[in-house]
Amino acid sequence: MKKAFFLLFAISFLMQNPSLSQIRNDIQPDILSMRDRAAVMDQWTEYRLDNLIPELMRREGIDMWVLVAREYNEDPVLLTMLPATWQSSRRTTILVFFDDGESVERLAVARYNIGFFETQWDPEEEPDQWKRFGEVVAERNPEKIGVNISENFALADGISHTDFLDVKNSLSPELQDRIVSAENLSIGWLETRTGKEMVVYPQINRIAHYIVAEGLSEKVITPGVTTTQDVQWWYREKIRDLNLTTWFHPSVSVQRSENERHTGNFADYFVDDTDVIMPGDLIHIDFGIEYLGLSTDTQRNAYVLRPGETDAPEGLKEALAIGNRLQDILTAEFKSGRKGNEILASSLEKAEAEDINATIYTHPIGHHGHAAGPTIGLWDQQDGVSGNGDYPLYPNTAHSIELNAEVHIPEWDRTVRIMLEEDAFFNGDGVRYIDGRMQELYLIPRQK
Repeated sequence: MKKAFFLLFAISFLMQNPSLSQIRNDIQPDILSMRDRAAVMDQWTEYRLDNLIPELMRREGIDMWVLVAREYNEDPVLLTMLPATWQSSRRTTILVFFDDGESVERLAVARYNIGFFETQWDPEEEPDQWKRFGEVVAERNPEKIGVNISENFALADGISHTDFLDVKNSLSPELQDRIVSAENLSIGWLETRTGKEMVVYPQINRIAHYIVAEGLSEKVITPGVTTTQDVQWWYREKIRDLNLTTWFHPSVSVQRSENERHTGNFADYFVDDTDVIMPGDLIHIDFGIEYLGLSTDTQRNAYVLRPGETDAPEGLKEALAIGNRLQDILTAEFKSGRKGNEILASSLEKAEAEDINATIYTHPIGHHGHAAGPTIGLWDQQDGVSGNGDYPLYPNTAHSIELNAEVHIPEWDRTVRIMLEEDAFFNGDGVRYIDGRMQELYLIPRQK
């Protein structure tokens, strides 16, 4: 755990020194051993259970929350509450939270004790697990019994049809009538980032940025030889080499002046993923990792220098600056309580006023890559997203600021999409990038 302690101290120092947020990406950050990771994750989970659950249950007016899963068919919310050494639930796993107004009980009705939950079921005394569950509920007589059902959010819709029927049939008709959706409670649990997590999240993003930078460099790319697909698979191998995982296959694409003009479709801006990378190409990467139970999502760009060049064309540098300006417009619209669709509409209106041809498709990030919380546009739904876009923005949440600006490049006599994505944290007062953002294109090869 010495490494874990040093990690917490180092990141705390960096957070207090914003000028260091653009730390060099050629220095590999420390990555904990699997054993140390488990210890950190369990500490975070216990802290979240102790501190977030009472606050969120009272916010949503639910005094009992029931989560059910069977092995290999897990509720995604339940999975985030298990010990780090558990890869899945065991048999039928039932977790119960009960708020008596003073404290919140954490109970399990399961064959085994489950980390932070003490089982209330002894099969020797009562062989029927569901009958015992019904007794546990009746003994506490809750006013509202929240279960994870949701029309709009897949992550909050984790109870299976069979498990729901078992919950319902275990209760008296009076208690059955008290079953309600725990949608907002589930989202609140998943989206809220604690202070402990936010001390370390910059390091997690820094690891991702380090990998991105190495892949978009002459260490990996030989112009005229390396293909975009070669780079994609280099990223996959690199993630494994560092004992990390990813939540999606990286995508690498290029835009170049020699391309025929696009037809307007999103995909038509880019060369096929088996194309050979050439001098003069603008390379785009979409990349994410999972580490310590948290995800990253990054999109950055590199320019391959032509012979005699020492910098990217001014048009491309100006396009990146316009992309950064669009980021500023969007993050300035983050206000507690505003719905995702409201943030989207206001941002697009302000971008249009500045003649920025913008597309915004920002999403929450945390335990999952495309995480629970307010959706702020989809690339093909710029008029708002029904359901997910109607959820409000809460403080202490993380978001992938994902968007693009379509910009005309004079040197190329064509337009390109400058696509950017950086993870950021909203504390209720404003937004900060968790580990900085791209404000200069990577150059291949790097210039001293």
